[in-house]
Amino acid sequence: MPEGHSVHRIARQFELHFVGKAVAVSSPQGRFAAGAKQIDAHVMTGAKAVGKQMFLEFDNALTLRVHLGLYGAWDFAGDFTSSRAVDSRGEDSLRSIGAPRVSRLRMSEQETAAPGSDVFPPEPVGAVRVRLLTDITVADLRGPTACEVLTPEQVTAALAKLGPDPLIGSPSANENRFVASVAKTSTPIGLLLMDQSVVSGIGNVYRAELLFRARLDPHTPGKDLPEETVRGLWKDWTKLLKIGVKTGQMLTMDGLGKRAQAAALARREDRHWVYHRTGEPCRVCGTPIVMELAAGRKLYFCPTDQV
Repeated sequence: MPEGHSVHRIARQFELHFVGKAVAVSSPQGRFAAGAKQIDAHVMTGAKAVGKQMFLEFDNALTLRVHLGLYGAWDFAGDFTSSRAVDSRGEDSLRSIGAPRVSRLRMSEQETAAPGSDVFPPEPVGAVRVRLLTDITVADLRGPTACEVLTPEQVTAALAKLGPDPLIGSPSANENRFVASVAKTSTPIGLLLMDQSVVSGIGNVYRAELLFRARLDPHTPGKDLPEETVRGLWKDWTKLLKIGVKTGQMLTMDGLGKRAQAAALARREDRHWVYHRTGEPCRVCGTPIVMELAAGRKLYFCPTDQV
């Protein structure tokens, strides 16, 4: 499932290539026809990610909310070079994506660039839930967990259910909110980090890696953690999320040399401390990494270093 960095990168693609333009909205599959009609031909005025959810805003005060879930993906096609070069954050999003001159790009948990079609717009391929089309770019959504048009009141309600995201809102207020949520419960920290009402954007990979980097036992109740430790988790999440948005990869190992950094970018096996390394030796102490199921999700940790 795409974690927070992926959704922020997708939102920046929309900010760069769709915001400020009238968008033709359709549902080639047909399942979103009524929703598409509500925002068709309106100007997209904003695009933002909060954790694993994205909100595309239109000039009629309606918002398209998308949660990709396990199987969702966006396919972008068209001219990615003639729009403005820098987004509102002052970042060259296309360059940071690593594909400054592609004409087709699939974005989900992974990103795949490919040559485009000679015909624009290309014919929808497969079960496309919604198509967003401008004069030079198109985005096709397939397989999302959620895809709905919301009123301003409904957007407010949806956001109220989500925990803080380091890249949205006040950094200090977000940190304090996270600390307060963790401190009031006996739920293990390994489950709290996956609770999107406690903190937005963390999935299985970032959860395992954050806990190892902090040398935390994932079974520790939130209320038993020192405040300093919880604040350290938040600061580390902020750091890793920014790296993920910049590189498009969940790079969680610090201090890598040039060769190791290249290997980490190329192969997941060289990228993480404990995630997906069941039975392999801990990179610090050599103890085999353990995997157990926690609330139906695989939790990876070192039984020696994380005690």
